[in-house]
Amino acid sequence: MILSALLAQHFHLPSIPKVVALLLTELDRPEVDLRKITQLISTDPALTTRLLQLANSDFFQLQGKISSVSEALAVLELAHVKTMALAAAGATSPKAVPGIQLAQFWQYSLNVAKISRALAGLVRQNQQAAFTCGLIHGIGELAMHLAMPDAMAVLNLDVPPLDLRRARAERRELGYCYATVGAGYARMWNFPQPMVDALEHQYAPFENNVYEPLAGVIHLACWRARAREANMNERAMAVTFPDSVGVALDLDIDAVLQQDPFDWAAHT
Repeated sequence: MILSALLAQHFHLPSIPKVVALLLTELDRPEVDLRKITQLISTDPALTTRLLQLANSDFFQLQGKISSVSEALAVLELAHVKTMALAAAGATSPKAVPGIQLAQFWQYSLNVAKISRALAGLVRQNQQAAFTCGLIHGIGELAMHLAMPDAMAVLNLDVPPLDLRRARAERRELGYCYATVGAGYARMWNFPQPMVDALEHQYAPFENNVYEPLAGVIHLACWRARAREANMNERAMAVTFPDSVGVALDLDIDAVLQQDPFDWAAHT
């Protein structure tokens, strides 16, 4: 499928059922805890994407300005949030994505978000935007699996969705990868331009005269999380560390590893 045809398709991202249930429960309370609402939505890539899409829509006249859940909630009424949560819980929202283990994908995405926020603090980038980009950086992968499950199934046999080589394999087979797809949707949804750039260039942040520090942060965070998914030992991590990105951001492997929320000793 060509990229323009893929981006022309409308799809609903699946949300984490437990998060949606807890969110609806909280929204039904007489006194809503806005901090808890923020925390719940910030663990779910689909809910975060929907919330930012609404907040950056033409209706609120803030296109390209809202980059985090907390900013979106400052703009939206809770009625909007409840409508969004009910839609996520509805029968029309997909409960599975062919070829994707959703529980693994959700946890992986949250890990990328946490690492991105920590790395952004080191290189003086917007930490809220970094967290959001990390959380939703893989929505293009979900879109590709929903739109062309057969083609993705063939690719998955050779290179699994969370493999470090995944973006390269997709570009080789299709001419684009999940980063391009995610950025394409983010652009149509009027997300802030720095976020669109970070999503688009996350695969190769500093190639072809591009310099996108936030994309570099997402790239390093993805490496960290995908290396964990592969249960890499210390030597394998050293071999696969993206040195060129680290050099551009003045971050060596030790500095990156120190930001890891995982207990690496349990995986090596």
